[in-house]
Amino acid sequence: VQLVESGGGLVQAGGSLRLSCVASGIILSMYTVGWYRQAPGKQRELVATITGDVGASYADSMKGRVTISRDNAKNTVYLHMNSLEPGDTANYYCNVNILRSYWGQGTQVTVSS
Repeated sequence: VQLVESGGGLVQAGGSLRLSCVASGIILSMYTVGWYRQAPGKQRELVATITGDVGASYADSMKGRVTISRDNAKNTVYLHMNSLEPGDTANYYCNVNILRSYWGQGTQVTVSS
């Protein structure tokens, strides 16, 4: 199982980004997928999860500013982020739990004020 995140970068406050998590070795649509983030000196925290095609949940920290979605044909889960704030600066990871926890290498999001 391999997860590869992409789409991060440097964006000004108020901007948007779309992060991608591409999986190999598994059919991603069969599992709950989570997006997490970790800022320097802070613990990793949950941002959003998706179960099936429409079962999404969001953490309070980004609720209303983020949408999680799937493209099953591309075996990919996306995290659409809007109205980004400097406090959203972090490394963003996707996660799947299949007997054990799998993580990608992360994609860095930096929001400038």
